Amino acid sequence: MTLASSSIAKASTETHEKDLKKYVYSFGEGDKTMKDLLGGKGANLAEMTRIGVNVPHGFIVTTDVCEFYNNFGDYPDEFAEQLQDKLEQLEYKMKKKFANEKNPLLISVRSGAAISMPGMMDTILNLGLNSSTVEGLIGQTRDARFAYDSFRRFLQMFGEVVLKVNKNLFEEALSEKKKISNKKQDHELSAEEMMELCDDFKKIIKDETTREFPENPYEQLKLAIEAVFNSWNNDRASLYRNINGIKDLNGTAVNIQAMVFGNMGKDSGTGVVFTRNPSTGENELYGEFLMNAQGEDVVSGVRTPETISELKNIDKISYNKLLDLKETLETHYLDMQDIEFTIQKGELFILQTRNAKRSAASFLRVARDMVEEGLIEREDAIKMLDPTQLNQLLHPQIKPGTEKKIIAKGLPASPGAACGKIVFSSEDASQLFEKTSEKLILVRKETSPEDLSGMNCASGILTSKGGMTSHAAVVCRAMGKCCISGCSEAIVNTSAKKLIIGDKVYKEGDVISLDGNTGDVIDGEVPLKSPEISDDFAEIMSWADDIRTIKIRTNADTVSDCGQAIKFGAEGIGLCRTEHMFFAEDRINFIRSLILSKDVKERTKPLEQLKKFQIKDFKEIFEVMDGRPTTIRFLDPPLHEFLPEDQATINKLAKDKQLTSNELKSIIKNLKEANPMLGHRGCRLGITFPEIYKMQAEAITEAAIQVSKTGKKVKVEYEIPFTGVSEEFFYLKKLIMEVIEDNDINFDYKIGTMIEIPRACLVADEIAQEADFISFGTNDLTQMTFAYSRDDIGSFMHDYLNKGILNTDPMTSIDQKGVGRLMEICINFARK
Repeated sequence: MTLASSSIAKASTETHEKDLKKYVYSFGEGDKTMKDLLGGKGANLAEMTRIGVNVPHGFIVTTDVCEFYNNFGDYPDEFAEQLQDKLEQLEYKMKKKFANEKNPLLISVRSGAAISMPGMMDTILNLGLNSSTVEGLIGQTRDARFAYDSFRRFLQMFGEVVLKVNKNLFEEALSEKKKISNKKQDHELSAEEMMELCDDFKKIIKDETTREFPENPYEQLKLAIEAVFNSWNNDRASLYRNINGIKDLNGTAVNIQAMVFGNMGKDSGTGVVFTRNPSTGENELYGEFLMNAQGEDVVSGVRTPETISELKNIDKISYNKLLDLKETLETHYLDMQDIEFTIQKGELFILQTRNAKRSAASFLRVARDMVEEGLIEREDAIKMLDPTQLNQLLHPQIKPGTEKKIIAKGLPASPGAACGKIVFSSEDASQLFEKTSEKLILVRKETSPEDLSGMNCASGILTSKGGMTSHAAVVCRAMGKCCISGCSEAIVNTSAKKLIIGDKVYKEGDVISLDGNTGDVIDGEVPLKSPEISDDFAEIMSWADDIRTIKIRTNADTVSDCGQAIKFGAEGIGLCRTEHMFFAEDRINFIRSLILSKDVKERTKPLEQLKKFQIKDFKEIFEVMDGRPTTIRFLDPPLHEFLPEDQATINKLAKDKQLTSNELKSIIKNLKEANPMLGHRGCRLGITFPEIYKMQAEAITEAAIQVSKTGKKVKVEYEIPFTGVSEEFFYLKKLIMEVIEDNDINFDYKIGTMIEIPRACLVADEIAQEADFISFGTNDLTQMTFAYSRDDIGSFMHDYLNKGILNTDPMTSIDQKGVGRLMEICINFARK
């Protein structure tokens, strides 16, 4: 029987054009440059074959076939014939026959996209086994226990991956068999017990799918290939691509490879090694292995693996070969490698190599060491670094090596780590923090602008809904706080103050930890380490300084953030958001009094108090910045964001303002806008309430004068937000200039605007007549260009990404065709 006759059939030429492309490549026909076509795994298997590494023979079904299959539910015309040809070549090389009862060839079927997606798609091992070929395997190996062990593994993997049988059913049957047999480990089961287990697994498959396990190896291969193709669009793979910004790929390749067995006895084994330590970057072989095991045993937790250094005491020859391979592959790929290997009867085979994923600290050390070792140039080291991972260094992290109990996983919306007591409302967070200054985790279904005061008090935020561009995600990234959003496993009952994850209920005051780099929600408290600048970081940043052509500023709203920015090499503050200075408990009531005042006269008192706070804040910032340019944005958000939402705080504020609760609720309701992102905010507030912007201009100016008198330089940039009409900017610049001209200025200053509205890009030539500088607020500019609300986009963006309408979430990167073009127009107009 051939593959064609098992229904891997040719597409109808009436439906699809005839295509003479090459769809299947042997390992000897490819190389590392062909990742888009052969996938990363396949291209590296081909490359290792080319340079003489001992790789089991095999071939690759290209990503073009995956794309064709996922588009048409069928295969290109020549695919079945090409696949059959490569399988026959593999039979010749291995001196075995696929589906042969006496001398069977067994294969593995693995996925492999152009960009590594560890664990996201599916793998099937030992394919080709059935009730007859398992006897042929016994004849080949003279080891019935090994043969039936391989068969039960295949049944389980095929059942899970291809037939979608719940894996727990197989695990329960295995546990029951070990219990009856009084055995602790899988490998202790006898040949007869393994054979019985195979029958049990077949029965599970029949009961769960209402079909018999397919005995025909060609049918097995057809279904396995289709399962790999289908796994390209499974939920976890799609989510991984979205989170990691992976786009423009055809799909996954399929790697079909002759099986080598690590479960053939004490002289066989399997493992994973890194050519350097993925946590620290130390130049050492790092990894784990198990003897008498197959690959899934290493990662399943069924058995505890040995550290790789122990292999030299068990199989010194294989260990030394791994050391040699470490040098070979690093020299060839010019990067740290992640290697999968199998030892079969003392012979070392390499199943995969890829550029290793590693911590930010490891990235830095490896890059620096490889330059010093002469493997790469400084420019290569800089290109090697992952900017997303470097961002981790700016935030607290969980200490390396910490044992942790992960209870759920959400979206890593804002980096860093946090531990604290659970609170379920912004009010509770504010009150508890004011009393105790304890570390808190704010847990919500989703956040809204009304939660800002509580978010400001919390160390981390966890939401059960929302995506990477939800309110919680965007605000936390701006605040520099750890956030996990869209944690669907978490059931949040705000009224009952309960967080339910699985069968455990967490109440207010219980402690959890968040890892915003991975999305892990962790039971209890874990030790954290503060952000620090390592020698590796400083050295590599100095290399970047030598070749860069632009200057770098950062966002910072507090004196501590400014200090941290300078430590990490920032040359100025590009955005200081003054609204973030008003949410502290000692200030929020004054801003609320300001908002609730009936006229300018009544606003005078709260403005005087807020001015004192602002002067103090700005003085501290200018002192730390010490002559570095500091852009201070005037008040930007709509006023209702400062008003309370919970009844208790409303009652208290109403009493203070001599209002009834209903009167205050009516005021809050009237201030809320249908679309506050397009409403009464930014420069519009300054025009309606010029006394607010005047107060801020006075505070900035007076603080700058006072710091300058101490001998420190001050460079301040007054920034007017949300300009859409040039006359708005002219009006408010005049207000600021009147404040400046009333003082004896002893510092450098500029007055400019933030461009966030598409119209402003088109009239930038007018604005530039008066503006000393412009900057771009790309979040709002993106919202208005696409007409997407960042607070609501999560409800439909996954459909746009999954259906290929958009390649990436526009709120997570600059859209070059639309937003980028507006920015280009703006810059060109402004420079006229």
